[in-house]
Amino acid sequence: MHIAVQPLLIIVGYVWPEPNSSAAGYRMLSLIQLFLSQGWRVIFASAAEKSTHRFELEQLGVVEHSINLNDSSFDQWITAQTPNAVMFDRFMLEEQFGWRVEQACPQALRILDMEDCHALRDARQRCFNSGNELNPDALNSELALREIAAIYRCDLTLVISEFEMQLLQQHYRVPSALLCYCPFLLDDAAMQSAAEITEQPDFAFSARQHFIAIGNFRHAPNWHSVLWLQQTIWPLIRKQLPEAELYIYGAYPPPKATALHNPKQGFFIKGWADDACVVLQQARVCLAPLAFGAGLKGKLLDAMRCGTPSVTTDIGAEGMLVLDEWAGFIANDSQALADAAVRLYQQQDTWLRAQQCGFSILKEKFSLAQQQQRIWQQLSQVQQQLDTHRQQNFTGLMLRHHAYRSTKFMGQWIETKARLAALTQPD
Repeated sequence: MHIAVQPLLIIVGYVWPEPNSSAAGYRMLSLIQLFLSQGWRVIFASAAEKSTHRFELEQLGVVEHSINLNDSSFDQWITAQTPNAVMFDRFMLEEQFGWRVEQACPQALRILDMEDCHALRDARQRCFNSGNELNPDALNSELALREIAAIYRCDLTLVISEFEMQLLQQHYRVPSALLCYCPFLLDDAAMQSAAEITEQPDFAFSARQHFIAIGNFRHAPNWHSVLWLQQTIWPLIRKQLPEAELYIYGAYPPPKATALHNPKQGFFIKGWADDACVVLQQARVCLAPLAFGAGLKGKLLDAMRCGTPSVTTDIGAEGMLVLDEWAGFIANDSQALADAAVRLYQQQDTWLRAQQCGFSILKEKFSLAQQQQRIWQQLSQVQQQLDTHRQQNFTGLMLRHHAYRSTKFMGQWIETKARLAALTQPD
């Protein structure tokens, strides 16, 4: 009797997934579940330390494996696994391990998950800090050279935002055959939970109070958002709503953040939230004034899931609009953001329309049932025609021929240096 062997995906992770700490962690978990739903086995490998907030992947039947950077033990290990596909979590991991994967298992499909476009996020932050508009010179940075090279070296790159799909194809001229639009993916249970919010009186407009902001404090756009709120936007809101309070949640709050805690001003730094949805469902309005950044904003997805309208910027809502409609208001200066927040907070009809718009956005853009077939069809097609696909990607062939040599030799040099240091250590 022939028993079919399940295909194997190995994910080389930047960190162990923390879905309650960051959007990146939530996204990684959804990608794992996508492959599991198609009957694949998954091994998650990472050189990072395992934090207390990480998701226990064993609950899903995923094998966890610790690896070392710049160490040939990875080559021996992955050769023995014979994966059908390898996914790199951000381009830096492709730089570290891509050449090793190609050498050890050349027929494995190589997938890059960008998370968001690092080159875009970096360019926006630098332009913001210098007071300039985003421009082509800023986009064509050394970071961009590295990131786009990693895209070409892989067989397929998962791109989270339609805006970034457009940027990669129009500005960086990446062929569409190398890119797969793959946004946040909400399963049926998550979609059903969102739909049931309106039926629960505890989460109605009248039962909610105060404002919330949420986001990992280690992420530069989030930290700037907290400062913008504290210094400018929140005082403007308090002028109109003197009894209102703002609760700011996020993983890894540094001392400079906790120092902003000011109950007299209704400004509360709460830090880690055990369950983001619990605190979001209690708030009436979510504030996300993001001056720079990239990708899709998990906090705003969570707000829509919890029926909590939001006020954000163009960058905050980027890639999440449906027919130019938003689940709240979009503004880009302090006074406009404050006025929009007050209006949303006070006007029940406006609030209810924003809430329903959020549910519509979830259904149209982020339903796994809507997106899964298209994504899986593209992945399968590339895998089935892998040799032809690679031959048609001449730039990728060229980059693997030259650039891989430098990253390969750098990795081997670091490994050799470490071994020599160990040998010369005094007893």
